[in-house]
Amino acid sequence: MQLSIDQKDIDKFLMIGDKVLIRPKNPNSQTKSGLYLPPTVQQGEKIQCGYIIKTGPGYPLPSQTEEEEVWKKKNEEVHYLPLQAHEGDLAVYLQNAAYEINFNEETFLIVPHSAILMLVRDEGLFE
Repeated sequence: MQLSIDQKDIDKFLMIGDKVLIRPKNPNSQTKSGLYLPPTVQQGEKIQCGYIIKTGPGYPLPSQTEEEEVWKKKNEEVHYLPLQAHEGDLAVYLQNAAYEINFNEETFLIVPHSAILMLVRDEGLFE
């Protein structure tokens, strides 16, 4: 999917439910022995890592109120169970669960929270 929107408009992206937007981290193209790997080999890895750019609100929770008359219209806000992932975290995720989008000639991935295996959060990294 190709999108061409101004960079400032990335803040207008709203992630739905348990989805997160990830900017893939550039993997090392060289092995420990000095061989250079083509991009197709790097992308074929089952586990990838990248930085979380945006997160969804979380998992919707059922209503906790008890009403006697079920047919009455409810004016309630939806409550969510928040995600563990936060913007700026380094996420290790399953590649086959990710959906790739291109935004201003840059690749981003939409990944469900359940496909994230590990988070690395370093508060001092962004100060």
